[in-house]
Amino acid sequence: MIDTTTRMIQALRWFGPNDAVSLASIRQAGAEEVVTALHEVPNGAVWSVDAIKAHKDRIAAAGLGWSVVESLPVHEGIKTRSSDWPRLIENYVASISNLAACGIKVVTYNFMPLLDWTRTDLAWRLPDGARALRFEWDALAAYDLFILERPNAHGDYDDATRDRATIRFSSMTDEERSTLERTILAGLPGAEEHYTSSRFLKALATYDGIDADALRANHHAFMEAVAPIAASCGIRMVVHPDDPPFSLFGLPRVVSSASDLASLFEAVPEPANGLCFCAGSLGARADNDLVAMLRGFGSRIGFLHLRSVQREEGGAFHEAEHLKGDADMPSLMLEIVALSRREGRRIPMRPDHGHQMLDDLTRTSAPGYSLLGRMRGLAELRGLETGVARALPNDLSSR
Repeated sequence: MIDTTTRMIQALRWFGPNDAVSLASIRQAGAEEVVTALHEVPNGAVWSVDAIKAHKDRIAAAGLGWSVVESLPVHEGIKTRSSDWPRLIENYVASISNLAACGIKVVTYNFMPLLDWTRTDLAWRLPDGARALRFEWDALAAYDLFILERPNAHGDYDDATRDRATIRFSSMTDEERSTLERTILAGLPGAEEHYTSSRFLKALATYDGIDADALRANHHAFMEAVAPIAASCGIRMVVHPDDPPFSLFGLPRVVSSASDLASLFEAVPEPANGLCFCAGSLGARADNDLVAMLRGFGSRIGFLHLRSVQREEGGAFHEAEHLKGDADMPSLMLEIVALSRREGRRIPMRPDHGHQMLDDLTRTSAPGYSLLGRMRGLAELRGLETGVARALPNDLSSR
């Protein structure tokens, strides 16, 4: 028999009542819970107990649980340490307290400036006919240099990339240019802000003078203010890594590597200062050793995003099948099962993203969040966990 008290809590992300994927479908796919948020609440405003409870009651009525928030947005005024910082922190901790009062245990957030996760193609055709999310530097540079026309952007790309971007842009139709713009700025679900290019240029100016050291200091200050209150409420804050884990549009990113995470946890050792371990985000960088990171930061991990990316030449990557690509998912699962047993806890997990496939190719859904691709990923990960759990010795004292 497998001890189910330490199995992962299996979940799928749900974007609320307007999500094309229903709660009933999520339950039938095999999930126990959803991870979700109050997307209708403006960034910086307080999540009220009444709104949280109504959301949770709707989920419970469908036979599902909700213990993980993804995400409670961090306002740009917190990231830039604006004059409004005290009020924004006050509102943030009020939301944490209200979530705790409603039984939420984990709150996910990110500290990426302006843009959340970024892709340049939301429907890249795979050899089997399914479609995947993809990031490509040449496409990003084409947008940055010739559509956004960001000042000083030329210095952020080498000669070869600029040349390829010039050719790419000149060969694109007006509709293709518009699609690329929408994809980068407003095409992704769960993003905290949606921009036009003109608004994005103005927003970029708010980060003038904020380099990686300054952004890192602001992140640490945020957690110093928030983590003790979260701990007193019984909530674990978990930071989602940068996606992709490198600088875009001249903006710093400071949650991209093992050294970034070590710096955060050293600066704010409070146990409530935790990690959402996203194998796909971290895995986009070849120098991130995912198994070593999972092992090294295991006690900090409060939420798992299990997906794999296939890195391509020139820094591009696309979403791979959950058990393929560059992530060594069996080795990661071995570490997860061992961690759960050592600490005697169930770690929430969702199969992050998924290919658009089969009947979902003819249906509208949020990019990366069609039902069938995620259901396939969930089934594969559940099977892998079962196999690892059966094979792994009960005595883990040697690990």
